[in-house]
Amino acid sequence: MKLNKIYKSDFLIIGSGIGGLLCAIKLAKIGKVNLVTKDKINVSNSWYAQGGIAAAVGCDDSFESHLKDTLKAGDGLSNEEVATKIITSAPLVIKELTKLGINFNKNKKGFDLGLEGGHSKRRILHYYDFTGRKIIEILVKHVKNNKNINVFEYHTAIDLILKYHPKFTKPFKNEVFGAYVFNGKNGDIYSFLASKVILATGGGGKTYLYTSNPHTATGDGFAIGYKAGLNIVNMEFIQFHPTCLYHHIAQNFLISEALRGEGAVLRLKNGKLFMHKYSPMKELAPRDIVARAIANELKRTGDDYVYLDISFKPSSFIRKRFPYIYKTCLSFGIDITKQPIPVVPAAHFFCGGIESEFDGKTFLKNFFVCGEVAHTGFHGANRLASNSLLEASVMAIKIVENLKNERIIIPQKYEKHYLWDYQKTVYSQEDVIIKQNWDEIRLLTTNYAGIVRNNDRLKKASKKLNLIIDEVLYYYKKYRPNKDFIELRNIALVSKMIIESSLRRHESRGLYYNENYPQKLKKAKNTVINRYMFD
Repeated sequence: MKLNKIYKSDFLIIGSGIGGLLCAIKLAKIGKVNLVTKDKINVSNSWYAQGGIAAAVGCDDSFESHLKDTLKAGDGLSNEEVATKIITSAPLVIKELTKLGINFNKNKKGFDLGLEGGHSKRRILHYYDFTGRKIIEILVKHVKNNKNINVFEYHTAIDLILKYHPKFTKPFKNEVFGAYVFNGKNGDIYSFLASKVILATGGGGKTYLYTSNPHTATGDGFAIGYKAGLNIVNMEFIQFHPTCLYHHIAQNFLISEALRGEGAVLRLKNGKLFMHKYSPMKELAPRDIVARAIANELKRTGDDYVYLDISFKPSSFIRKRFPYIYKTCLSFGIDITKQPIPVVPAAHFFCGGIESEFDGKTFLKNFFVCGEVAHTGFHGANRLASNSLLEASVMAIKIVENLKNERIIIPQKYEKHYLWDYQKTVYSQEDVIIKQNWDEIRLLTTNYAGIVRNNDRLKKASKKLNLIIDEVLYYYKKYRPNKDFIELRNIALVSKMIIESSLRRHESRGLYYNENYPQKLKKAKNTVINRYMFD
């Protein structure tokens, strides 16, 4: 057997957001790490996290207060035990990141803490308005300077390498040996074998037409976990960020919630305020309320966007506090010190994901998940602003603590199925199919499973999507996989998870609103689906 297409390491990490990078840096102290990322190493949702990290470190704040705000946002579905563990670990995360060289903004009293929607206290540690970018820049430097870490850019994970086919065994009886990975530079598929595999692939915002996520966010991790037989929990809870820049050239540019934390207000195109009609917290209401309010006003008025206005604040304050947003908007001809910003809601964060413990453990042996791709129960039915970087960081640290005590055994006996079987597939000559299906899936998910849903639209979406999935899987078996085909298959499966999970929730709660079930049930339950329900 030829082994030139096999890479071995103690640890395989898939994804290069804050969770994946932090895992790599810490695991490199105990073994060899291969880090696979589908684009450049700095392309991830974490990079675009403008706001910061929520942590109860202020003198007037407490873990109890942070927990209370988190549980309130989670609307009855947050796991209180998990939330407590993550929130009380926040100071450890800040210490770790500071030690690595991330200097959060400070003032005379200590950390310069920001305020965001749903928080009762100022507790957002930030680096101006590009916190995520700063964190990733520093973590990437550590990764690239570490001899124990090998980085594979432009490599896309396809599936896990399992001991048994998931069709024939349950996850708790199965074992992960690595992953099949597509090399975007030469089109080959390699096998990455490892003692432990950590999936940190982020979310799937590109399943929708409008998203704050980068082009890489095609839900690859969700699809990988689903196909491996793992439970996927609460995929109906999609957080739509209320304020994404509306501009014919700009794509995916987020206008941070921190602007509203500093007093920015939402206005209709005619200049009228409207948030007072939807919440006593007005612009500082949780994101689901703000996003639905904007969607409702757009539907009522027929307008394409609303305005976010901070221009009444001193221009010197705006330029100092929000330099990145100021410069970016200015490049599109919008001076936020003098005029309001046109914004629309956009798919932002998945509160659901692969079922796991808060330390990343799944039912599959040797397989861990980290960050947005995981469902720990922390976020419940709605994520509290700036809790995502916190969760990913805590999970990374806890995963490493677990693995320090585990035996590292890299598979040595090479089974036939360790190498990708190309079978009789040929190179695709019909890439137009990819674009057509890609556009159709994103339009379908946006129109039928967006901010407001109902049963009729969801049922129609399910029927339409199943036909598309059949076609996608047919071509997937006929042609050799390439990055476009892999991503198409993944967004199709993610769309299916969203729609099928939505059909199973007979209430409106948190981020999920169904016109047929406008009330909330007395008892909150998770929605759980897996491939065995549909195979």
